[in-house]
Amino acid sequence: MQNFGHKGQHYYADNVPVRRIAESCGTPFYCYSQLAIESAYDAYANAFAQHDTLICYSVKANSAQAVLRILAARGAGADVVSEGEIRRALLAGMPASKIVYSGVAKTASEIEFALSKDILQFNVESEPELHQISAIAARLGKTARIAFRINPDIDVGTHEKISTGKLENKFGIPWQFARQAYAEAAELPGLEVCGIDMHIGSQIMSLGPYSQAFERIAELVQQLRGDGHTITTIDLGGGLGINYDADNEVAPAATEYAELALKTFGEFGCRLILEPGRSIVGDAGILVSRVIYVKKGGISTFLIIDAAMNDFMRPSMYNARHRIVAERNNGSEQVHYDIVGPVCETADTFARKRQLAAQHADDLIFIEGAGAYGSVMASGYNTRPLVPEVLVEDNEFRIIRERPDYDSIIGLDIP
Repeated sequence: MQNFGHKGQHYYADNVPVRRIAESCGTPFYCYSQLAIESAYDAYANAFAQHDTLICYSVKANSAQAVLRILAARGAGADVVSEGEIRRALLAGMPASKIVYSGVAKTASEIEFALSKDILQFNVESEPELHQISAIAARLGKTARIAFRINPDIDVGTHEKISTGKLENKFGIPWQFARQAYAEAAELPGLEVCGIDMHIGSQIMSLGPYSQAFERIAELVQQLRGDGHTITTIDLGGGLGINYDADNEVAPAATEYAELALKTFGEFGCRLILEPGRSIVGDAGILVSRVIYVKKGGISTFLIIDAAMNDFMRPSMYNARHRIVAERNNGSEQVHYDIVGPVCETADTFARKRQLAAQHADDLIFIEGAGAYGSVMASGYNTRPLVPEVLVEDNEFRIIRERPDYDSIIGLDIP
């Protein structure tokens, strides 16, 4: 979190005191650093600079148009999982020739839309989807470039809800059936088999699982070429983690990841496709909240803040641990707080027994590492307005999504 932290008495995003933003737009809100986003993207681009590589940012991590525009200007493409994300990517300036369509349940209308835009590649996840893409492409007189997403049956040891590379998961074609799937695709109309794809999970903090998966994919590429299939792209997926709040965990660097990938696939003559998401935007964002009350319970002291689980689902959904920092960070009294939100659910808890300097009503609290899977997973539960998003660039900031008012929220209903 190099772009966020205390300078003297105040907490800053780059060169902007976050308190100044809070006074302008109220709390809670998300705050992103443009410099951090650019730096994280450039780390991948520089690491793979000597090889034909397309970096397709995983839009589901943070789909704010301003964020997508920053990355488009850097040359990024998009890894998308819905028609809506295709539309977002195109509007942000990411050309269709750099869009890869993933996802386990592409509908007929979504496939037709993607074909109409001539996207780079469909990552096919099942035999029924393969036949659906073929039928629609043939009917429209178009050719769908495809790669199969291969499930290599690799356990990456992360939370069960973000595991995608084991046979028990819903994703991809089991690696044992890959050659059969490619043989079937070669006989269908409207398809051009061009690559192979994998994605083994999220928040991966070790290169060991990638090494195993890469070896399995490399072996398959050789077999598929031996079977007569043209493989020109290898999509390595995403999944590299970030250091949320564990002093003993250090995420692999982009250079280390690139070294492993190029060692395995560098001589295959293939274009590599990467789908990083969390590792580009996760550390580039924070959730800013304000203390409403300090409440002494029976056995706990509760720090009740104005952000809630509907604003930021990760702690309640994944038991995720985030670093939480207070602007008031000095003083002799240290208190262990249960940091909770106002939603009427016990799960509306961000941290338990977290030690902070003694806090008071109206103090600012910052949940770090919230740039990925934060605003995109938010809801209006309890008729709470979606929180604003703010982008900081050096010493300036601007609101990139406004907080809706209650009339516009309730006005969506048809009585």
